[in-house]
Amino acid sequence: MLIGLPKEIKNHEYRVGLTPASVRELTHHGHAVLVQRGAGASIGLLDEHYVAAGATLANDAASVFAQAEMIVKVKEPQPQECLMLRPGQILYTYLHLAPDPEQTAALVKSGAVCIAYETITGPGGGLPLLAPMSEVAGRMAIQAGAAHLEKSKGGMGILLGGVPGVPAAHVAILGAGVVGTHALQMAVGMGARVSVLDKNVDRLRQLDLIFGNRIHTVFSNAQTVEDAVLDADLVVGGVLIPGAAAPKLVTRAMIKRMKQGAVVVDVAIDQGGCFETSHATTHAEPTYLVDGVVHYCVANMPGAVARTSTFALNNATIGHAVALADKGWKQALKDNAHLKNGLNVCQGQVTYEAVAQDLGYSYVSADSLLN
Repeated sequence: MLIGLPKEIKNHEYRVGLTPASVRELTHHGHAVLVQRGAGASIGLLDEHYVAAGATLANDAASVFAQAEMIVKVKEPQPQECLMLRPGQILYTYLHLAPDPEQTAALVKSGAVCIAYETITGPGGGLPLLAPMSEVAGRMAIQAGAAHLEKSKGGMGILLGGVPGVPAAHVAILGAGVVGTHALQMAVGMGARVSVLDKNVDRLRQLDLIFGNRIHTVFSNAQTVEDAVLDADLVVGGVLIPGAAAPKLVTRAMIKRMKQGAVVVDVAIDQGGCFETSHATTHAEPTYLVDGVVHYCVANMPGAVARTSTFALNNATIGHAVALADKGWKQALKDNAHLKNGLNVCQGQVTYEAVAQDLGYSYVSADSLLN
């Protein structure tokens, strides 16, 4: 199979879908890889590294899309990329379709076979291709939140960990999954006072056993969310319903009653966000104010630490990339139910039920397309 690697074009997106090591793995399996010139140059992955790994270089994205049987990316295809997709071509990347009707419509129209990293499941449960970026984003959420609590960044001018004689900031973390766990690790490490809210009591017990009295575990309901948000200096939103739009846990009315200069970091923004006042921002302009509350809603947070993120992501994605190339998409999905869960759009049909429900499409099961 000929696999194509285009350069990412989303604002300040420097990650790359394949490292030279991943290219070598694919060529070792007998496949050809076409890499757009400069695809990884901004994070030190140079064209000569890709050539040494067995790749061929292309001058532009159009050449990659036109020739490749499978496109491997990081972020969802931008409108001009969607136009270059063709029927039967495999697209293997993050998609986050539920809050993005325009992209969904474009992918349906393309006729491509679109496999989303974020809905591929794992044998032990969880979402193993989303987890590495959730780990990065959870840790970054605290870094970003701490920075924007500074007065010069629009915040109230508070140091996250405080100093002797001055109390630490209160960090409220909504969701105790991968994002929330890594956020609380960072927040605890920086000396903050941390509350973590979740509906899964078993998960709260696990965190209590690990962190003890260094954190405050709270069962999540409308009252406890409101109480935590109104008391917090920094709120991190890390809730996820796989493939579906994120629930709006924090209302506009709550935001209006928060402390002036408080910060919210919406890590769920790729799935529409969990604050009613959230809209996606970029690394170039990461924040905006609503009722005196700083909103940090960057839709590709891990892109800020693109080299770390690229290697972490490739560790998770390369196995399925090899399977898709070795077997073709139909056989690969037949052989692996977890990979099959990644099929979101296929040959003009929406094949992920949560996306179909959220966006009003007829749902077609993946199994019906595999014969």
